[in-house]
Amino acid sequence: MRLTRRGRLVLVVLFLVAVGGLAAILSPASRAADHAQPPPVAVVQPGDTLWSVVARHRPSNSPFTVIAEVRRLNGMDDFTVHAGQKLVLPPD
Repeated sequence: MRLTRRGRLVLVVLFLVAVGGLAAILSPASRAADHAQPPPVAVVQPGDTLWSVVARHRPSNSPFTVIAEVRRLNGMDDFTVHAGQKLVLPPD
C-alpha cells in the first residue's frame, strides 16, 4: 500500500493527537494542592518592630514590600506590633 503526501500527514497528525491524549490521561495531577502547607507565622518578641520582624524572617527580600504584604495578610491598619502577637508572613 502506498500513501500520498496528504495521507502521511494525516497519519502523523493522528499519531501526535493520540500521544498527546495519552500523555494527558497518564500525567499526574498538579501537586500544588496535595502539599498545601500552612502559611509561615512569626511571633513578635519584646522590643520588636514590624521592620525587625521582617528583617529577621525575610532578610533577602525588600523590607518595604514584605511589610506591605504582612500588613495586608494580617489586616493591619498601622505599623504597631505587640510582644506575643503572631504575624502571618508571605511565602518566600
